[in-house]
Amino acid sequence: MASQRLCLLLLTCLVTLATSLLALEIQNLHLLNGTTDEIINVPPESSQLGNEGKRVRQVRDIAHHPPAGHGWPKDCSEIPAGSRSGIYIIQPKGLHHLVVYCEMNVTNGGWTVIQRNQKDTPVTWAESWSTYKYGFGNLHSEYWLGTEYIHQISMQKVYQVRFVIQDSTDNINFADYNLFSVEDESHGYRLRLGSYTGTAGDAMTSDNPNTMHDNMKFSTKDQDQDTYSKNCAYSYEGGWWYSACYSVRLNFKGGMTWGSLCKGNCKSSLILIKPASYC
Repeated sequence: MASQRLCLLLLTCLVTLATSLLALEIQNLHLLNGTTDEIINVPPESSQLGNEGKRVRQVRDIAHHPPAGHGWPKDCSEIPAGSRSGIYIIQPKGLHHLVVYCEMNVTNGGWTVIQRNQKDTPVTWAESWSTYKYGFGNLHSEYWLGTEYIHQISMQKVYQVRFVIQDSTDNINFADYNLFSVEDESHGYRLRLGSYTGTAGDAMTSDNPNTMHDNMKFSTKDQDQDTYSKNCAYSYEGGWWYSACYSVRLNFKGGMTWGSLCKGNCKSSLILIKPASYC
């Protein structure tokens, strides 16, 4: 009888927890094929469930939920140091709740993953403006966080960006830009980058106006904002900050391109952002 009551109590607590997650209106959870049981930082509401069930206490105690009064993290840099990489809830300033993948193992952690891709991806990157705007893919594998959400996050503070590129021989290279921001939709989600350091080569701020990506607006197959006479996104099957047309093509199903490092045969890409270290 006691075991039945315990089982009923646990079931009630789990239902309450699931309900509190859904009440957060995590708008991109379904778009990025996530599930509530994958989220690492359990909602603060779960700490009010009481002390009746041992398993509930364990879930609550290991969860990195935000301290009382401080609200949700605005990006992955506000996740406590030492946390594991994975899926977290964030709430950028003035925005609803989102799920993102936080990379906590690269260069002191705290990186928000805005893009991840692999050469053999099942994801079709030749998507519409609205699909790119709110994101698509799979949080655990290949995905685009959403151009609107990238903009909203990047406006909170002064951000930096790291591009991580796996070349055709499996070497991992990186390109860091000490400033990163994306303007709002009315300005075409224009990309702004700072100074480069790294091992991959500076392919985003090329001196050639035909292959420049810095200061370019974002283009998709149904929203042509490049500087080319035709539509680069339509021709090259993926949304990006094109000029006329590219030296970098990462949002693509197949071999990716990063400058002279790997032209059409890059094996994977990862784009990470976090607040600039000197701010």
